Amino acid sequence: MAVLNPYLSFRDNAREAMTFYQSVLGGKLDLVEFSSFPQMPQDPGDANKIMHSWLATEDGMVLAGSDTPKGMEYQEPQGISVSVSTQDDDRAQAIWDGLADGGTVGIPFESAPWGGRFGMVTDRYGISWMLSVDAME
Repeated sequence: MAVLNPYLSFRDNAREAMTFYQSVLGGKLDLVEFSSFPQMPQDPGDANKIMHSWLATEDGMVLAGSDTPKGMEYQEPQGISVSVSTQDDDRAQAIWDGLADGGTVGIPFESAPWGGRFGMVTDRYGISWMLSVDAME
């Protein structure tokens, strides 16, 4: 079975961002620092930064991310959104409230013309999210 999941890149704040996402989405967060692999060449200033993180929620969502090392070019995310779809309106509202806290709402989370609810928000870390509650049939 193949799994497709978003992998977010940050500049120096992956630990903070991924801990925030855990507070919003729940689940188990694993964080691995660059210092865990001393055999790899690295800038000493990157030692305590996140080489890899993995957030897995009880309802099957997976979100991964890392800091971009000093020697690599970092570009702020653009042209892509993380999309969360559910039929659980309460869960969706809680996720929306968390992501919108300190973020910028692009489209309010409300009834959509195609049914259900939909909204778009850019969170406090500059990550664009689309959230939808599927219309019940």
